[in-house]
Amino acid sequence: MRLIKDKTNINFLGDTRRKLGLGLSLLMIGASIVSLATRGLEFGIDFTGGILLEVGYSEVADLDSIRSNLADHGFEDAQVQLFGADTDVLVRLPPQDGDAESVRNELQATLAVGDAAAELRRVEFVSPQVGKELTEQGGLAMIFAMLMIFAYVMFRFQWKFAAGAVAALIHDVIITTGFFSFFALPFDLTVVAAILAVIGYSLNDTVVVFDRIRENFFKLRGLDAGEAINISINETLARTIITGLTTLLVLVALLVVGGESIGPFSIALIVGIVVGTYSSIYIASAIALLFDVTPQDLIEPVKDPDLLDDLP
Repeated sequence: MRLIKDKTNINFLGDTRRKLGLGLSLLMIGASIVSLATRGLEFGIDFTGGILLEVGYSEVADLDSIRSNLADHGFEDAQVQLFGADTDVLVRLPPQDGDAESVRNELQATLAVGDAAAELRRVEFVSPQVGKELTEQGGLAMIFAMLMIFAYVMFRFQWKFAAGAVAALIHDVIITTGFFSFFALPFDLTVVAAILAVIGYSLNDTVVVFDRIRENFFKLRGLDAGEAINISINETLARTIITGLTTLLVLVALLVVGGESIGPFSIALIVGIVVGTYSSIYIASAIALLFDVTPQDLIEPVKDPDLLDDLP
């Protein structure tokens, strides 16, 4: 570790810290799985089906009055929230009986509050069948992404690194999804998009660390794999922290001023980036080390042409 100058000298993957990191991850994954199995997810209409309305008012919208009007007309399960400006409202409803046009007309009359007329700027009807298809497609998209990532990392590095990268990504997805389950946050297609973005971010962070590990395996000859990996993590730590903090600053601003409709998307990215940064060190690299990765794993076998000529 003395080979590093003007850099951090943290023993991330020492036996005790590595075990604590893996233990903490197993605890969070276990809690997430239990929450998903017992509480489930608060699926939005993208998955359950229903009606989505974007409504504009001529003055500041009174959300309590809108909810009261909807409840009085039989729409008790309506979700009402601001959508950007104080005059813009987003309404979500479960599937309704009757044809789309009559439901639309009834809602327009119901959503009017006092002298403020309601302007239906967007109305979307999502059937339960479409929601089921989106659920299946979202799950398949994540599985396909994991398989392609495993193939890419295995091609670029080696299967032990690929196993670590995929384990870290599965870790990030489970914990992020479990967070939404535990706190009963709305889970819709924007959250799925955020989780896929987290997969890309976490993979990029992991590949940067793996690239430095590969360089140090050959540059720092004589060191064991664990020490070389520790040096590599310390050398990329400044880049990891700066990238993570600048991204989090943008996401926190988006969460604070972006309105309720974009809140779940921002929360998913914030949680995913924090967990993804952690997993790049304590999951991806630790799993590769657990598989006993060595510099020899990255050396291409050299075939002697003279020996090939002697073969019958």
